[in-house]
Amino acid sequence: MVTSVAGFLAIMALVGLERVAELVVAKRNAAWSLAKGGVEHGQGHYPVMVVLHTAFLFGAVAEVALLDRPFVPWIGVPCLAAVVAAQGLRWWVITTLGPRWNTRVIVIPGLAPVEGGPFRWLRHPNYLAVVTEGLALPMIHGAWITALAFTVLNALLLRERIRVENHALGRAP
Repeated sequence: MVTSVAGFLAIMALVGLERVAELVVAKRNAAWSLAKGGVEHGQGHYPVMVVLHTAFLFGAVAEVALLDRPFVPWIGVPCLAAVVAAQGLRWWVITTLGPRWNTRVIVIPGLAPVEGGPFRWLRHPNYLAVVTEGLALPMIHGAWITALAFTVLNALLLRERIRVENHALGRAP
């Protein structure tokens, strides 16, 4: 299945559905946080993040379909495994944060940062999932231009995003 363009499109459709599920959870959780007195930080970079992540999904599909990128098993199979692992990490973060997780930076004053789950080892574990997926998802089917472009642009965005989160949480950079 993965070896064909149709198989890659099916994987991308599943990832797209997963993103929709994330957005539903994020919207509900953002409303919860705001109702608890949460304060949003860094609104300026959020539209850029939405555009970049949307372009990433469409870019990978377009590159594979239009440039006839081949499936190379010794690259594609480990990349698929990395994508599955990244999804597992992402949902571990989401469940660990519970209603505090969303796609925006909303901090409820007085609540201590979460230090359980993957946060025991990493300050921003979700971004490890994002970086892993950004490299691995397009490379399942050889979309190296998308992987490279997203990785560079996402690194610039994450630099700002992490700065905003650290500031919002009262942490030194």
